[in-house]
Amino acid sequence: MRPPPIPSPASFPSPSAPPAPPARPPLITPLRAAVAFALCSALLTALVVAQWDPLLSFDRAAAVGLHRRAVADPALTRAVRVLSDWMWDPLTMRAVTAVAVILLFLRGERLFALWVTVTSACGTACLQILKAAVDRDRPRWHDPVGSAHFSSFPSGHALTAAVTCGLLLWLLRRRTTARWVWCTAVAAAALSVVGVGLTRLWLGVHWSSDVLAGWSLGGCVVALSLTAYDRRVHTPGLVQDTVAR
Repeated sequence: MRPPPIPSPASFPSPSAPPAPPARPPLITPLRAAVAFALCSALLTALVVAQWDPLLSFDRAAAVGLHRRAVADPALTRAVRVLSDWMWDPLTMRAVTAVAVILLFLRGERLFALWVTVTSACGTACLQILKAAVDRDRPRWHDPVGSAHFSSFPSGHALTAAVTCGLLLWLLRRRTTARWVWCTAVAAAALSVVGVGLTRLWLGVHWSSDVLAGWSLGGCVVALSLTAYDRRVHTPGLVQDTVAR
């Protein structure tokens, strides 16, 4: 009688692979960023309205120090004025946004173009409402090196730059995966947002807390818009924005 054949290893059932661990959610999400920016903006607004002395003292000390340097270096101040009044002016930033919106319409991305337009308009509306509500005086100098009108808080230049650069980065992120392009764009956006705030401080037309509030409020507007758009697109039953190829 023959012994039963020994089964080959291939005939044994393979053990089931262990389930893959669930993907960790990103540490920074648009919603979390919006909450963080909103809290920062609200805190700065409350401290300015309450005239919290440590913040006001810091604002005055920073403004006086920068103004002395601006007066002592007129050549640099002229260059800063060009950057602030032309390159990073809110009208220039809004014109860049308008060009992006037109390109989106031409490519058939009408929903996203409308979303970018509304986001930019909401940023401007929030700026004007907060300026009228706080009605903070600008720094005053016997020897001014720059001029600005309307109330000081928050900085319109800082907010508009944050909203515009945030929207452009969002648009670029949807279009390219090249790492060097993305890194270059992020660096250019960071330089613009930080640079415009520093120019307003150098020209003595804003307090430091004005600029910080403008950055915070602008970041909050963009992060909320991104969150709302992402939820709208990924909600079942809603038609996603079509992309022309």
